[in-house]
Amino acid sequence: MEEITIDPYIHVRMVKSFEYDPKGKKISFISDYTGVPQVWELDRGERWPAQTSFTMKGITFIKYIAGTSDLVFGMDADGDEKEQLYLLKEKGEKIALTNSPEHLHSFGDSSPDGKWIAWSSNRRNEADLDIYIQNLETLEFRRVFTGDGTFLVEKWFPDGKSLLVKKTNSPLDHDLGVFSLLTGKMEWITRNKGEAGYKNIHFNKDGDHIYLLTNQDREFFGLALIQLASKQLTWLERGEWDFEGLVMNKDKNKLAFTMNEAGISKGFLVDMERTNLYNWETPMGVIFNLRFSPDHQKLGFVLNGPAHPPEIWEVDLNTIQAKRLTYISRSPVLEEKLIEPEPISFPSFDQLQIPAFYYKPNYSAEKSPVVVYIHGGPESQSRAVYSPFLQYFLSQGYAVVAPNIRGSTGYGKTYSHLDDGRKRMDAVKDVILLMEWLKKTGDIHADKAAIVGGSYGGFIVLAAISHFPDLWAAAIDIVGISSIRTFLQTTSPWRKKLREAEYGTIESDGEFFDQIDPLNHADRIKAPLMIIHGVNDPRVSIQESDQIVRKLKERNHPVRYNRIEGEGHTMKKLKNKISSYSEMAEFLEKYLGK
Repeated sequence: MEEITIDPYIHVRMVKSFEYDPKGKKISFISDYTGVPQVWELDRGERWPAQTSFTMKGITFIKYIAGTSDLVFGMDADGDEKEQLYLLKEKGEKIALTNSPEHLHSFGDSSPDGKWIAWSSNRRNEADLDIYIQNLETLEFRRVFTGDGTFLVEKWFPDGKSLLVKKTNSPLDHDLGVFSLLTGKMEWITRNKGEAGYKNIHFNKDGDHIYLLTNQDREFFGLALIQLASKQLTWLERGEWDFEGLVMNKDKNKLAFTMNEAGISKGFLVDMERTNLYNWETPMGVIFNLRFSPDHQKLGFVLNGPAHPPEIWEVDLNTIQAKRLTYISRSPVLEEKLIEPEPISFPSFDQLQIPAFYYKPNYSAEKSPVVVYIHGGPESQSRAVYSPFLQYFLSQGYAVVAPNIRGSTGYGKTYSHLDDGRKRMDAVKDVILLMEWLKKTGDIHADKAAIVGGSYGGFIVLAAISHFPDLWAAAIDIVGISSIRTFLQTTSPWRKKLREAEYGTIESDGEFFDQIDPLNHADRIKAPLMIIHGVNDPRVSIQESDQIVRKLKERNHPVRYNRIEGEGHTMKKLKNKISSYSEMAEFLEKYLGK
């Protein structure tokens, strides 16, 4: 059997997001084809896309200005997340819009006449995001709404006179308001509804009510309608899983959304005139970035699956058949080698069933070394998507298990709060019970187990190896938290309040943090540890990794530290992915063998 290095897995080119040109001839998308995310354009008549942006920094999003072929796009400085906004004119001219690199800018929407844009920024005060509007001809902007907290523009009203605004109280709790540009007054329409999320908002033709996804008074996100005058909410469609990604066509007579069924997407199309619901078939994966085409014939989306790296697909709205449109990820070396997981669940210490994805290698001895992979967040979810390093581990004969431990999203509102505050270690226990369950199945080498995780997942890695040191042969922590106390002291000011909603505060929970923080139990760690961290990380300060590495080196513990310049919380540059992932592969091979 031929030996394949990790390189082809990392070099798979991926579509990050896409938009239809409003004039209907082209599709613009972001891909890291050149090593840095850039804008590419696919002409309907052409077979191969052309690059249309040429920047040294990675592009973070693209959005067409209403009724034009001009694009707004975002860039930050090497992962610092202080996004700046730019205009990419149809002829390729690039115009800087925000020009304030010490502040972040979150794009909202363009006005219906295409002359203005709305965005949020922390220019006034580092901890708060206020709302601004900007004229695209003069480039002049002004602050129109000031408030304590995080305010984002969801949509510009069809009459151009108001903005629909979302206030983020916590990652899982929002309020919606109508801000009048004429009077400068905000009217809240969802206040005091208990914890509720609101997303993917669309106006009806008259602009007097909105279609959206919400979990107001429910465990799961469903499709609802809110009358703006009466503030009355009416449910249109609900299920026993979260609905995601709601979009509406230009004629306002069709909706599309996906259902997140245990981390796997199912796509649905709603014909509002006939009140029919259709669904279409796709390979196992996650559907995102749904878009109706301007000619009303197609519904586009990006499909990202374990065996199907991200590509643009389209559903024919007449036949409801889905077909792949782009082939930029194609890699003959890997075809037939990519593995899909099996959704499983296992009982935890309190008999709660914990869901997981179990990837089994195609070939291996009777027992496999195992890699337990923990997602970040914690308000997030391991999903059935393409992962270069997980697929590479599988090719080396490792089994991979990606659990959605308590606190994950996707399994209802209650489940997402089971790790809050003082319940933090219950999530770590879920990982320990997973190991016990895996041992009982008899498929794994119990003494060849590694744990890998990023961000909050990195915290779980460090907590697992410091509180339960005898279970692990190796561990990899990527941009992880080594102390909740110091993390809350150093995370960016605009994030602090939102993170305290999850973890608690130093004032009231500091002693608890000190009891559980891996930094304070570093002397108990037995597993060789690899740590990867971007120096510019604004979420989890590089100090989180520096301080635990220092403690481990003081006692000559085996620790490998990749401190990466020019990266932030998420690795963007291909060269850094190649070096980091290659080192991860070598590290696991050294301590787990094959």
